[in-house]
Amino acid sequence: QVQLVESGGGLVQPGGSLTLSCAASGSIFTIGTVGWFRQAPGKQRELVADITSFDKTNYADAAKGRFTISRDNAKNTVTLQMNSLKPEDTAVYYCKMRVKPVADPWGDYWGQGTQVTVSS
Repeated sequence: QVQLVESGGGLVQPGGSLTLSCAASGSIFTIGTVGWFRQAPGKQRELVADITSFDKTNYADAAKGRFTISRDNAKNTVTLQMNSLKPEDTAVYYCKMRVKPVADPWGDYWGQGTQVTVSS
């Protein structure tokens, strides 16, 4: 069983920074693309950024220039550094990993979500 645990959300003032982390645990053989999504109240879940196993990154327009995604393959973690935060960044942030467990086929796994609130 693969589990993802997120951390790092919270309340921050506009212009501030937060770092989100997500760690995968369980019987993992390898991990493919990993990413961060967010869902604001009344809106659909949307991609924020993702990174392939070859470290190729992809950012939503709203995240370009402000957010940085990175991964540590040895620790099975993915991090989202968020700078210059705006009130419109307020949402629940979810990490997603494409995982090949040891004894199961490839699958997509999600974290439980962490709240990010940007407000003065």
